[in-house]
Amino acid sequence: MNSVAIAVDDLRELYLREMALVRQTWERTGDGTAAIRRRSAIVDRILIEMWRRAFAGNPGHNVSLLALGGYGRKDLFPYSDIDVLFAYADDKTEEQAREPVRAIIQGMWDVGLRASPAARTLKEAGRFDPDNLEFTLATLDRRFLAGQFPLYQQLHQTVLPGLILSEWNQIAQKLGEIARARHAKFGNTIFHLEPNVKDCPGGLRDYHLALWFALLFHLKETREWPRQRGGVFQSARGDAEAAFDFLAAARCFLHFRHGRDNNVLDWQSQDEAAAQSIGLETRGTADPAYWMRTYYRHARVIYRRAVLLMENLPAPVSFYKQFRRRRTPIAGTEFLLDQGRIDILPGAQFSDATSILRIFALMATHGYTLSQAAEDSITDSLPALAIRIPEGPYLWNALREILLGPHAAHALRTMHALGVLEMLIPEFHGIDALVIRDSYHRYTVDEHTFLAIDNVHGLRQSAHDYEQRLAQLLPEIDRLDLFLLALLLHDTGKGRRIGKHETQSVELAASFLARLDFDNEERETVLRLIRQHLEMSNALRRDIFDMDNVRAFADRIGSPMLLKMLTLMTYADIKAVNPEALTPWKAENLWQLYMATANFMDRSVDESRYHAAIDPTLLNRLRSMVPAGQYAALGQFLEGLPQRYLQTRLPEHIRNHFQLALNLGKDPVQLDLRPTRQLFDLTVIARDRTRLFADVAGALAAWGMNIVKAGAFSNDAGVIVDSFQFSDVFRTLELNPSEKSRFLLYVHDVVAQKVAVDQLLSTRRHANHASGIKVDVPTRLEFDSESSTHSTLLQVVAQDGPGLLRQIALTLSAHQCNIEAALIDTEGGTAIDVFYLTRNRARLDKETQQALAHELTAALEAMRTPAHA
Repeated sequence: MNSVAIAVDDLRELYLREMALVRQTWERTGDGTAAIRRRSAIVDRILIEMWRRAFAGNPGHNVSLLALGGYGRKDLFPYSDIDVLFAYADDKTEEQAREPVRAIIQGMWDVGLRASPAARTLKEAGRFDPDNLEFTLATLDRRFLAGQFPLYQQLHQTVLPGLILSEWNQIAQKLGEIARARHAKFGNTIFHLEPNVKDCPGGLRDYHLALWFALLFHLKETREWPRQRGGVFQSARGDAEAAFDFLAAARCFLHFRHGRDNNVLDWQSQDEAAAQSIGLETRGTADPAYWMRTYYRHARVIYRRAVLLMENLPAPVSFYKQFRRRRTPIAGTEFLLDQGRIDILPGAQFSDATSILRIFALMATHGYTLSQAAEDSITDSLPALAIRIPEGPYLWNALREILLGPHAAHALRTMHALGVLEMLIPEFHGIDALVIRDSYHRYTVDEHTFLAIDNVHGLRQSAHDYEQRLAQLLPEIDRLDLFLLALLLHDTGKGRRIGKHETQSVELAASFLARLDFDNEERETVLRLIRQHLEMSNALRRDIFDMDNVRAFADRIGSPMLLKMLTLMTYADIKAVNPEALTPWKAENLWQLYMATANFMDRSVDESRYHAAIDPTLLNRLRSMVPAGQYAALGQFLEGLPQRYLQTRLPEHIRNHFQLALNLGKDPVQLDLRPTRQLFDLTVIARDRTRLFADVAGALAAWGMNIVKAGAFSNDAGVIVDSFQFSDVFRTLELNPSEKSRFLLYVHDVVAQKVAVDQLLSTRRHANHASGIKVDVPTRLEFDSESSTHSTLLQVVAQDGPGLLRQIALTLSAHQCNIEAALIDTEGGTAIDVFYLTRNRARLDKETQQALAHELTAALEAMRTPAHA
């Protein structure tokens, strides 16, 4: 067949003109759904005209042009590909139509359309390719555009239904596998700091996943296509449709903003979307946290519906199980149990909450899930149930059974999604999908609460050593039910956004507890846990081996039982902030603080510094590990070392450090590097000098190491034992073992003042600057001369950046401040460092504090770079 060429200049001008109008209309109205429908119509018009021109001389070919996928659904986003199918009656027809089809595809690209064409004969379209499920799914969303309509009808009415019904189970199971793999890629959660509105759980792909499953189930049941596309997935409350409209507006915004098919809501995009109220009913400017709250609410709706439809997939059943009774009525309720799913009897109605609370208790105990019909029935009954909301001991007994179940978080999360939890506890509504918008808090406040409860129950199947130690406290909690209730309510005050949230949470909890008719002791236990739930986190920002700090913390807590509860609460709370929040060393510090405080409460208090005359036990133990001729030197090395150093190291490590100290006469810098879990522990042993701590911090930063914890120790003889725990961000030492020697040599030469660290550090800071910062953190300094009898505490909150610790240490050194201890912490992009300082062996006076604050603020404000040293 002769080659075919079609003129498309006028069509390209038409497309550009019409798309400019689409964008103008979208910017005026914010209606993303209308924008994608209009682009679909524009592309329809262009392709139909291309077809007419290409086949002008051969109108009789038995070929059809179909729109597939998003284009077939008329969901054509501004920069999405154009999925089309050229359907042929047979191979001969395909050969005859090759040139016109090629001209159409070329014309699409010339117009500016990203063509994604496919070609199939009727015979080929009737075969299922398990390695190309995407094509089969695309045919579920198809429309006729041009060509021979009878051919399309044959495909629509016979070929595709026959294919899908014959391969139904394989298609459905494969679709479920792909969806579960995608969810797993995103951690099986809708909560991401920078979500992908298309691919993340709860995104547009999950909306279409639900449509596909609903369509597959409808086709299997009725043997015919639904009369109206989307009718199988319409929700009575319209929440799924509203969620789609919001996400459609958000994706249109991203496409227009980037000028390409970019679907990631990065930090800056969130700010701009909120400023333009994208997807919101009201125009103007919205708070970014509020806008993301709206996003998570819609994502939650879509994710739940998609997962529920996925769970309807039939599981493989053995021959024996086919003859077993599968649907078991749940006594005293209108529900029945069907292979781990709770369904509802046809026509069931609820007059009170008794049976519903019973169902949620079963979910908490056994991990059962609800069917879509059961969920819809419960939601529809809420107005009637709200007239007779249970209170007093009855409500508490029902809630108590749910909280104590091993799957309590699952049951509470379902209650929350259906509106039951807010009906019973209106105080919880304020934190529904509430966003704490920073790079540290990954989850909304309500989800954070459920995860915290899940973390407590998860201790029964501990995966780490520190969890096994904490799990020992669970059986010792007298009232685990009250503890879990406090955990459920501990952050409700964040919804008020005024004052300290723990104070607001106490007020809200008191209101709810009054309706439960708690006695004074129960009420005070819950309220005190909520009131003090941050005490232990705050104490961890101090030197946990400083007995003055431990004494003050113990005085605030008061009782060993409350200490145990707060330890578990702090563990669960920190771990629920984000997946990386509870690092092994932070968990270790939590346990050390618990043990130190528990010992203090038992009146077993250690001295802050070691003196062999007071406690010879350690000296005698270490003597068994060294030659007799070194006993005197060992005693000199230990004398005056802080207890925090001795208590955090094994005797073998202390002996090794002592052996290194013996070699200071041969080499004035001794180093000990060892891996510890995900971190490296570097110990530097040298004679005291100014800027030593700052130089080591700078050397680590220059190599791209991220310091997460540091300690500055010295004995009475003036020997420095500085400790740095750091993560190897770029895995330099792991992937290049030979680099370890070069790394240690560099640190050695820096400490020995043979090499200046500034040049390499400056290069590292400049290289990292391009990554930018997501949240601007203002510098805050706080001095405290009351918490310690021997030091002034300086807490520095600043923007995380390479060389930050070194800059702080240099400024401290310039003011002749000695770092007795340094506690380094990072939360997202925020550095929170605490230093125990002395000057001339005394606490800092007010004049020194003021001068130090002025110079340190100026130095840190000049940095403002993103990686923390």
